[in-house]
Amino acid sequence: MINMIETDSMYFEFEEDFVEDNVRCIPMLVRFKLDACGIKLKLNEWSKMSVHERMVLAGKNCITKEEVADYYNYLYHLIFRHTGKQPTELPVETNPGWANKNELPGIMKEKLDESGWTISRYQWQQLTGLQRFVLVKLCRPGHENKNFPKAMKEFGLV
Repeated sequence: MINMIETDSMYFEFEEDFVEDNVRCIPMLVRFKLDACGIKLKLNEWSKMSVHERMVLAGKNCITKEEVADYYNYLYHLIFRHTGKQPTELPVETNPGWANKNELPGIMKEKLDESGWTISRYQWQQLTGLQRFVLVKLCRPGHENKNFPKAMKEFGLV
């Protein structure tokens, strides 16, 4: 499941390797919030932030419209302060595939077929939104494929 770090921020067990090393990579919880607020946080921008700032980004709420706007403003100013540049903005998906509890996204089906696994609609529906987001994110090209099986196991799917 999800573990707590010292500052009550959350990360998944499959992320332990880089979370324990001063949170050197961007945790999925933060990636989830980045997608919600529409800012692309680059690894070199993340690496310029203090561990405390990284923990704040992990712990800061980003659910309601007000929280999303607050998160956007906080992150925008944080990136600007550390880099002197405006952050790269991304369009916010209005209906991301992971949010549909009734159907697995195509990219997820392909990854499952490739791995020889299946997930029932019921299993997909029982996952949290963050867990569904993580699985879909880990299916995309550019992500370390070693974490997809770890996430599937951690979420009780294999």
